[in-house]
Amino acid sequence: MNNCLAHRGPDAAGFYFDGICGLAHRRLSILDLSDKANQPMHSHDGRYVMIYNGEVYNYEEIAHSLKEPLLSPGSHWRTHSDSEVILEAFSRKGMDFLSQLNGMFAIAIFDTHTQDLYLFRDRMGIKPLYYFWNGKDFAFSSELKALGCLSSIPKTLNQLAIHRFLQLGYIPAPHTIYQHIYKMPAASWMKVSAQGMEKGSYWGVSANISQESFSYEPEALKRLDGLLRSAVKYQLISDVPVGIFLSGGIDSSTIAAYAAQVSTTAVNTFSIGFHLDTSKAANSAQNRYNEAHYARDVAGMLGTNHHEFMVSSKESQDLVEKITEVYDEPYADSSAVPTMIVSQLARKHVKVTLSGDGGDELFLGYGMYQWAKRLNNPLLKLFRGPLSAVLGSMDRPPFQKAENMFRYTDSKSIPQHIFTHEQGFFHQDELDCLLTPDVRNTFVHLFYELDLSLNRRLSAPEQQALFDLRYYLPDDLLVKVDRATMLYGLEARVPLLDHRLVEFAVNLSPELKIKNGQRKYLLKKALYQYLPPKLFDRPKQGFAIPLSEWLRTDLKYLLEVYLAENVIRKAGVIEYVAVEALVKRFLRGEHHLYNRIWLLIVLHQFLSKNNLSL
Repeated sequence: MNNCLAHRGPDAAGFYFDGICGLAHRRLSILDLSDKANQPMHSHDGRYVMIYNGEVYNYEEIAHSLKEPLLSPGSHWRTHSDSEVILEAFSRKGMDFLSQLNGMFAIAIFDTHTQDLYLFRDRMGIKPLYYFWNGKDFAFSSELKALGCLSSIPKTLNQLAIHRFLQLGYIPAPHTIYQHIYKMPAASWMKVSAQGMEKGSYWGVSANISQESFSYEPEALKRLDGLLRSAVKYQLISDVPVGIFLSGGIDSSTIAAYAAQVSTTAVNTFSIGFHLDTSKAANSAQNRYNEAHYARDVAGMLGTNHHEFMVSSKESQDLVEKITEVYDEPYADSSAVPTMIVSQLARKHVKVTLSGDGGDELFLGYGMYQWAKRLNNPLLKLFRGPLSAVLGSMDRPPFQKAENMFRYTDSKSIPQHIFTHEQGFFHQDELDCLLTPDVRNTFVHLFYELDLSLNRRLSAPEQQALFDLRYYLPDDLLVKVDRATMLYGLEARVPLLDHRLVEFAVNLSPELKIKNGQRKYLLKKALYQYLPPKLFDRPKQGFAIPLSEWLRTDLKYLLEVYLAENVIRKAGVIEYVAVEALVKRFLRGEHHLYNRIWLLIVLHQFLSKNNLSL
């Protein structure tokens, strides 16, 4: 199992086993590079043994709260690492220590006296934690592939997970593609003992929503500025070189701008761009997806030590088939490819990188939040039937998308419905025709409902963002960054998801998130204190590849290999007739179907490579 995860920690390996509990750790040395900071680590009194993945940024303050500051005269600390401080905090305070931690973490602590095992995951789900439990035996790991090393764990497909994947493009917690293997939810704890398993949560976004939102702009901007400054300063703490992924968009530029303000040394920034295929330069998909020049402009204004890597389409395409190997289960976010590329290249210069994930969810940056507002409009609700019929008569993808948006069946499921249609995935009516009877009869249509028990009534865009904070962010975006970076032994930190910033943002009035049609209004105001607005006067772009074009050209072979009749029928999940019809429509010009095609390719690629079927 440990060897499976060598890429996550290439610097050291360690083991503990007492006949009841076995612990293994791979170390990526970031703080206190000495061997004394290796894991498994024993508490000062010898009672507890810990393995831990992540960083706790306020470890020096925690040490001070234990009445024993780090590096103080006569200190009993053996290291200058956050690991030792975390373990001592648990040893002295028990599970109350969790409220003190500011960071990203998956922690396992074994009590050698009681033979109880405790597991903890960070508030936002930045660091992964998977586990197997059958009522008797328990195993856990940072990636599914390590659990796959255990022959005693059956690799039985979770049919409900397949259904969710086809709707969302990822498998939401607590599910994985396998039965009896689960994702430990964000902000949760678990205790495993001879008596069985106990589990619970210690924090939640919903629980931190106050009765009143904050709407006074001058004070809100001052607070946001202070929180950004503090979060970025914390996350620059390291004993190895640190860099920043810089796309040139609002979120990553905000991180870079604040890093330039608080860092005592030149900031390293990294971006990638595509080499243009000159034979197609006039209508180049690569050019539409190339943001390198925007990042270059931002880096120039900030005076960072900027690294720009130009890659070819071939280099990107070569990684496409690696996605299922890296992510261990069906995962359809194709932006994993450029994320892997920039991670591999950045690792040649730094060991830690900061990412801008979280800005859209916290400050209402996605276009689908406008759809949430539309679908909540009483007038549009009243006439959505006729509207849907009119839009359906117009034979163009944007109108068809709008038609589908108005065709929700249950108002409680609107966030899930909007996400599916915004991404171009399979909606419920399509799945009823697509899935084989055995799979179709096992799923529950609704897995998410609007939360009506909050301290205050949220606007429709805020409810949609709450869905993303619970599912899309931890189970897609943060998974993408963690696996892509750790594949190359690179640690990714996420300053915008400092829990203090999250608690501030979810209580910020939506009028300060979208103002005069400008999304992420207050976050932009904070950024524009350090960079001119003209640098960002352009439509929002994602960190993406030209997947639709590639599936019709260089990657067309993926359709021929993984959507072949024998592959589909062997898997037994999807009706081949439905796949055949969908592929014909796509190749005849309905290019908006590319994400549905991609979902089916990824699913059957995973099943084929792992020799799995129903």
